[in-house]
Amino acid sequence: MGNHTWDNKEIFDFIDDEARMVRPANYPPGTPGQGYTVIKANGKELALVNLMGRTFLPPLEDPFRMADEIVGSLSKKTKCILVDFHAEATSEKIAMGWHLDGRVSLVVGTHTHVQSNDDTILPQGTAYLTDAGMVGSREGILGMERTAVLRKFTTQLPVRFQVCEGKWQFHGCFVELDESTGRAKSIQKIRLLEDEWIMS
Repeated sequence: MGNHTWDNKEIFDFIDDEARMVRPANYPPGTPGQGYTVIKANGKELALVNLMGRTFLPPLEDPFRMADEIVGSLSKKTKCILVDFHAEATSEKIAMGWHLDGRVSLVVGTHTHVQSNDDTILPQGTAYLTDAGMVGSREGILGMERTAVLRKFTTQLPVRFQVCEGKWQFHGCFVELDESTGRAKSIQKIRLLEDEWIMS
């Protein structure tokens, strides 16, 4: 999750009870929900950590310090750790990738909705992608109906954004891990469009 975690007020009814859901771990103590979890399936397990950047986003606890604390604790229990870094600035995301290189399996950025083209494995074995992209319509602007977004940019007047309809896209990445070390063996971007399939 990220900066829109609390937009739908109904989330307060279930966020504390949904073990698979994580919100940024660097929200202040006492915030509903959890910042990380361990997913177990088919005899395997993956720790998932969610953090949010501070550049051009609301000021939260230091995500780098929080990453050190959480990863330090999780690495005693599991070798495979994925960090979802929800941040605006590419520089902050890249910095987090280098900060955690060799300590987690994957650092993948979210928030900007546009899939980046810098998928790589860093020197110490951490897979990295600045932004995974988005799931939603590709006929709008970042998933929103484009007429309203264009009106906002051209008039600077307040508008209400609506989710766009139309042909869909699904972005993400596929990472193969060495379970004995937690290091990444490969990373591939996934771009699934309504009428075509691309994996690079």
